[in-house]
Amino acid sequence: MKTYDIVIIGGGPAGLAAAVSARKSGIESILIVERDKELGGILNQCIHNGFGLHTFKEELTGPEYAARFIEQVKELDIEYKLNTMVMDISHEKVVTIMNRTDGMVEIQAKAVILAMGCRERSRGALNIPGYRPAGIFSAGTAQRLVNMEGYLPGRKVVILGSGDIGLIMARRMTFEGAKVQVVAELMPFSGGLKRNIVQCLDDYDIPLKLSHTVVDIRGKQRVEGVTIAEVDNHGKPIPGTEEDYDCDTLLLSCGLIPENELSNGMGVDMNRVTSGPNVNESLETSIDGVFACGNVLHVHDLVDFVSEEATTAGKNAAKYVKDGEGRAEGGRDIVLNPIEGVRYTVPGTINVDRMDDNLTVRFRVGGVYKNVYVSAYFDDERVIHKKRPVVAPGEMEDIKLTKAKLQEYPDLKTITIKIEEA
Repeated sequence: MKTYDIVIIGGGPAGLAAAVSARKSGIESILIVERDKELGGILNQCIHNGFGLHTFKEELTGPEYAARFIEQVKELDIEYKLNTMVMDISHEKVVTIMNRTDGMVEIQAKAVILAMGCRERSRGALNIPGYRPAGIFSAGTAQRLVNMEGYLPGRKVVILGSGDIGLIMARRMTFEGAKVQVVAELMPFSGGLKRNIVQCLDDYDIPLKLSHTVVDIRGKQRVEGVTIAEVDNHGKPIPGTEEDYDCDTLLLSCGLIPENELSNGMGVDMNRVTSGPNVNESLETSIDGVFACGNVLHVHDLVDFVSEEATTAGKNAAKYVKDGEGRAEGGRDIVLNPIEGVRYTVPGTINVDRMDDNLTVRFRVGGVYKNVYVSAYFDDERVIHKKRPVVAPGEMEDIKLTKAKLQEYPDLKTITIKIEEA
């Protein structure tokens, strides 16, 4: 059985940044396992710009951003396997992989970094009534068809869901000559970035109907039309508010789900809000030496934050391999407690003895709040009180913690993060 110091599952932006970081931290024996035919992950089909403003201080397209990291992986001579599926990861970090050339192989890893990304919520998960005709695509599938395969999914389009991919595809389909008639969103707020609503919908006069959903799909062979209706506070359609649209295509942009079958299979402790693993300050899961980063951990809005998080995971995995110290090694854990508008935090626990000098805690809110404070309480004392003109579920928030500050509270047990009225 071949042995590697670190095996990274996924060759997208998270896996690439983690590999580069681990190599720069002094680990020679690294393997990236990627199921696609090329490195870069989802970025290869994201040909629009807007990537890299934080990481490279310039605006890049998705493939350009990925290429920067792929070049580093090749320059650093990091080994990777393409067209390779990971079948299983055991609790002892034995990774079972399979491809056409090697067949099925078992690899022993000293540390594993989970970087599998996420997938789109499918029609089956949405419970939309109607037949199952051709012409219904997830927004990401449509993006791949247009940008990589050179096919136009349809010419008269309705989009359900206002996630970032759906918003971007509204603009992309318009560029390709299709008519996007409406974007319907079940929630009373959009799930996408504000800039995408402005640049992809407002600039092209595409209406966004909040608190609306698809209640019927017409057509047996191919989509012929859809009916949307307004919904009440409980998400139930309101009779009499139905509107019919003739269309040949329905795109679904109804949220992303972290790709965690492997994590579940190996017994990692999961977070029911994010659908990703629970991690500590090192981005280490409940299993010693298994780390998670990127969209497999929680869904990010910017790839720059994915790279930043993955860099941390790579560095900490390298430290684990060198020191052999994981969760089990001493110190006290402080629990992060998200309440009153804050849905979750990453990480979920912090060990002050093991943390770096600075730690970024990322979180998302559960609704749109205006003129509020983001507050952090150390037990009962309010220590952070940040004024925010607006916070929304589509944009990730963060607070910065320092080791020096936490060391001033030797008996601290809980950090509570919440939204407070101004």
